[in-house]
Amino acid sequence: MSAEPATVPTAESTAESTPQGGGPQRPLRADARRNYDLIVDAARTTLREQGASASLEEIARRAGVGIGTLYRRFPNRLDLLEAVYREDVDGLRVQTEQLVADVEPWTAVELWVEALLAYASTKRALFAELVEAIGRDSELLTYSRSVINGTAERVLEYGKAGGVVRADIVPADVIRLVAGCSMMGALEDEQHRRVVDIVLAGIRA
Repeated sequence: MSAEPATVPTAESTAESTPQGGGPQRPLRADARRNYDLIVDAARTTLREQGASASLEEIARRAGVGIGTLYRRFPNRLDLLEAVYREDVDGLRVQTEQLVADVEPWTAVELWVEALLAYASTKRALFAELVEAIGRDSELLTYSRSVINGTAERVLEYGKAGGVVRADIVPADVIRLVAGCSMMGALEDEQHRRVVDIVLAGIRA
């Protein structure tokens, strides 16, 4: 049986916020950072549940902020979608480095698969809308592919070096498996555990 999923750090937990284009902005005030986190978390949950039909008004309601506060931080829907997407992919990258540094190989693989499945669930909710708005070859989506492939390579090489992952497994194998699981939509807890266990059994040495 695989381990319990770990919490994925968010990009906004750092002192500065970084826009899609690159360089750091001013550090957010504590109240502004709190509102940012509340809105992004509510958007992630609402988009997973409702997909493209999720409204900004519903997201603001769940975040416990006024719609004006949401628009001050995210002037349009695309800004919010990009923030959720980038936070999740950056969180997966940070978590992968922490797992490889701090956790024994098989537990790191288990927790990474869980984190990748959580990321894929958000991606399923956002991807079509983002592709339509900014294109598959946009900076954000190109960046996310690079990060996901990099995390897969990092954790699988760590597992292989520890003798717990099959030598013939390549990153694309696991990414495709997890992406396929996420395309089924939300899973009940019992089925979620079985699906994760099946994926892990298939890659274990």
